[in-house]
Amino acid sequence: MPEIPRLAPDRRRAAAVAVALMVGLGDPRPGWALEQPDSPPRPARPSRPAAPELAAALAAYRTYVVAQADAFVRETARFVAAVQAGQLAEARRLYAPARAPYERIEPVAALFPDLIKRLDVRGDEFELRERDPAFVGFHRLEMALFTHGSTEGLGEAAERLAAETVILRDRVAGLAIPPAKAVGTASALIEGIAATKISGEEERYSRTDLWDFQANIEGSKVVFTLLRPLLADRDFVARVERSYKRVEDLLARYRSPDGGFQSYDNLTARDRNALKGPITLLAEDLSTLRGRLGID
Repeated sequence: MPEIPRLAPDRRRAAAVAVALMVGLGDPRPGWALEQPDSPPRPARPSRPAAPELAAALAAYRTYVVAQADAFVRETARFVAAVQAGQLAEARRLYAPARAPYERIEPVAALFPDLIKRLDVRGDEFELRERDPAFVGFHRLEMALFTHGSTEGLGEAAERLAAETVILRDRVAGLAIPPAKAVGTASALIEGIAATKISGEEERYSRTDLWDFQANIEGSKVVFTLLRPLLADRDFVARVERSYKRVEDLLARYRSPDGGFQSYDNLTARDRNALKGPITLLAEDLSTLRGRLGID
């Protein structure tokens, strides 16, 4: 197992301050331990204890995840309020921002597949597709708002969606995120773009795919930034940082004047391929993080 470099105390303090400012950690109390005090004991397994710097980075990430889960509840509540008020234009405007906090922590949320099936599954996952009664959640509302152009009859589905986000937040708040899952999130978020989202299938009704890309990249970059001081290979660090910047610069081309993004329909096949190459390379590099940190 490669040795994780130790940081001088001053460097550790400076890094902690910088990361806290970047990710908006807020109240650190829920996240400065990998296990909640009332969490059930986990089976012991033979492994070397995590270095203090790695444990602190993982705890900071857990705090970030909880903060994003809180934001998900708040932003979805605003979206749902617009739906229930019959404000079609406002509901459309709030749809993508409501999803952004979830997209930043999607691999962690996926630890609760039963809940995700009610929050974020598309119609083709069900026997009757979009007509299936089990097709609920964000994409059910997305279809009604952007394809049917109506909020009619969505009150119950919207209310249920808001309730599901609270359940997710509560589950995340009580979760001890496995170290391998936390570190692996950096690559999983980027791999998800390259594997499925680049095709445009995720937001097929709203065409807000670029919002998802940006949120995925932001969530991935938080993990990498927290782990960066622990990586001994500075050439690797510099290469990953250049890759993030390249992908961010490509996305910036499609920003809209209001700070959001253009419709994904505006991108040609050539545009999509231009994104896919750098995104795939970034995912490949990030997939080596666990090995570089000695986390199985």
